[in-house]
Amino acid sequence: MSTQTIKSLDLDVLAMVVAVADAGSFVRGAALVHRSQSALSMQIRALESALGKTLFVRGPRNVTLTQDGQLLLAYARRMLALRDEAWASMVHPEVKGRVAIGVPDDYASSLLPAVLRKFSASYPKVEIQVIGLPSHALGPLVKDNKVDLACVTRMKGLNGEFIRFEPMVWAGPGAPGMEVWKERPLPVALFGTGSVARANAIQALERAKIAYRTSYESPSLMGLFSMVEAGLAIAPLARCAVPAQFVQLGRAHGLPGLPELEIVLARSARSNRPPCDFLAEQILSELRL
Repeated sequence: MSTQTIKSLDLDVLAMVVAVADAGSFVRGAALVHRSQSALSMQIRALESALGKTLFVRGPRNVTLTQDGQLLLAYARRMLALRDEAWASMVHPEVKGRVAIGVPDDYASSLLPAVLRKFSASYPKVEIQVIGLPSHALGPLVKDNKVDLACVTRMKGLNGEFIRFEPMVWAGPGAPGMEVWKERPLPVALFGTGSVARANAIQALERAKIAYRTSYESPSLMGLFSMVEAGLAIAPLARCAVPAQFVQLGRAHGLPGLPELEIVLARSARSNRPPCDFLAEQILSELRL
């Protein structure tokens, strides 16, 4: 390997490779590392050119790793983890304790993994407990000091520090011949009562005078995914949570637009201690757009 190629294995660029691999697209990957899509694409193409290898197969809606990309991804994760571990050993050697964080399924699967992985590498002596519940169910736990932090959708009676606005879209099956969004009444899969996403979707359909039927209702994101993948319904979801194999639907498909979700970080009264402060700082730093 040439000196030029070795220098091309910049840790920031490797972080971009990891972000795209985790997000399944250049657009979402760029958001994770706070770079523009064009800048991220240019850096990864430069790395591919230096290596003489193609790392990603670029599709119309998503990207997948090649065999060489999978190999580099494994090294990239190890190199980035080692960097974070080295930093933590020098800067935060004494931070220890336990943090309980609540997060709904849709944010837990899309926004939090990279943040928690990086935090754990930086603060190896801090134990993290993740509690997966809908936003409306986490509010009382924050007030009762049963969770320290909660990354949730802002709603009445549940406030917190602003993180970002996340677009909502209708998610439909991506397989050919499954254009379920054309059916009337429109079959929809919804989160349970109390969900902001559910309320937004129903209000949008009623305003647009689109007849609908609730074909599935569940607090589980995976339950909604199963209905969409089977071609039995569409689901209103935070865009960050939509899997790459689904199609994102909107006005062009005859469906009403959906309002953005406001994501906030709520803190309990007992969270005023260093491990909670550092995790809160990490979440706000990594997820703000």
